[in-house]
Amino acid sequence: MAPARTALSTATRVFLVLLVAALVIGALVAVFLVVEAQRATHAEAERVTAATAQTLAGSPVVIDALQSGDQSTATRMLEPYALDVVDTADLDFVTVMTPEGVRVTHPDLERIGEQYLGTIPAEPRPLTEVFTGTLGPSVRTIVPVVATDGAVLGWVSAGVTIESISDTLLRRLPLSLAITAGLVALGAAGAWAARRVTQRIAGDLPPGQVRDAVSSYESLRTLGDALRAQTHEHGNRMHTAVALLELGRNDEAIEILTETSRQSQSLVDQVTARRAGDPAVGALLLGKASQAKERGIDWRIRIEPDTPASPLSPVDSVAVLGNLVDNAMDAAATGSERWVSVVLQPSPDGGIVLEVADSGPGVPAALEERIFESGFSTKPARAQGRGVGLALVRSVVRDAGGTVELRSDPTTFLVTLPAARRRRMP
Repeated sequence: MAPARTALSTATRVFLVLLVAALVIGALVAVFLVVEAQRATHAEAERVTAATAQTLAGSPVVIDALQSGDQSTATRMLEPYALDVVDTADLDFVTVMTPEGVRVTHPDLERIGEQYLGTIPAEPRPLTEVFTGTLGPSVRTIVPVVATDGAVLGWVSAGVTIESISDTLLRRLPLSLAITAGLVALGAAGAWAARRVTQRIAGDLPPGQVRDAVSSYESLRTLGDALRAQTHEHGNRMHTAVALLELGRNDEAIEILTETSRQSQSLVDQVTARRAGDPAVGALLLGKASQAKERGIDWRIRIEPDTPASPLSPVDSVAVLGNLVDNAMDAAATGSERWVSVVLQPSPDGGIVLEVADSGPGVPAALEERIFESGFSTKPARAQGRGVGLALVRSVVRDAGGTVELRSDPTTFLVTLPAARRRRMP
């Protein structure tokens, strides 16, 4: 028999999600830094070649050599000068040429006298381009050498090969990688801290069990409140009846006790008439009836006897119904006409329809979807369980294959659940 698979805890899932997010962000930052470094290196090459070519084109040495009209003399004068500029400016070549593009200088002496490989502008203006010449692909800037009378004496081209640009980029990569590694390390540390915090709250429980734990807590809370209200109401009635008996007013005492029994029995009859009902849900409804009376709210309930079994566990059933009723009573308590209605009946497809309506002011249209978000609530910040109830209701109902719908006039929460395939044990 294969061993059962152990679900990852919520804390571990939080850690893994944040770690993956850190890795993805780190990878994106790394790509951005590399692309930005490539762009910056290329832009720097364009700036350096343009500045060097402009400076040489305006140099008296270059102008005098080209004005001499003797190409051999110009080469003897300018070749050492051009090589010195190449070393100083960290370029790969500086080529001085005639107006027709014949090389006067070149890093390779055998190329002197040949035609310049590159674009020579039709007009005497600077031009920066990427072109493949004798040294391979390069970023180069060509600038005209102009005499005082405006005549074009020749051209100066300065360039940096793509290979040199790549070497510069490689020298900058360690910094980019270090920044990326730092970001990933910070992200991993944050993921670990988030895991510790989550573990303190949820322990090693997987997400499903965390929700079940919240559901159990909500069930116990709402059921406890309901039973407390029921106990308090019956206690008040019993104290009143005892006091009347002590005063000799037996008829009034009997009337109070009879009325209490009749009201409770009416609700018990509806609850117990449903053959597939949950005892916990019945106890909840009985308690909520007392709680509604305690708050001065008219409690209206209708349970169809043929309502089928719920696909929810008793704990989830109490959590769903209890939270909806609590919200309804809170809303009804703010109005002048106070009532809450609960209807439980079968759906046409054999499932269950639960309607919880109230006389409250309703939910603003802008908040109809947000009220189901975890942590959001229209109640004061100090309210217990703020922002948990409706989020839990939607989560439980959706997991069971059902739907939750909010309607207006009056405010009604309509829960539709499918037929129970297999009843879960409480």
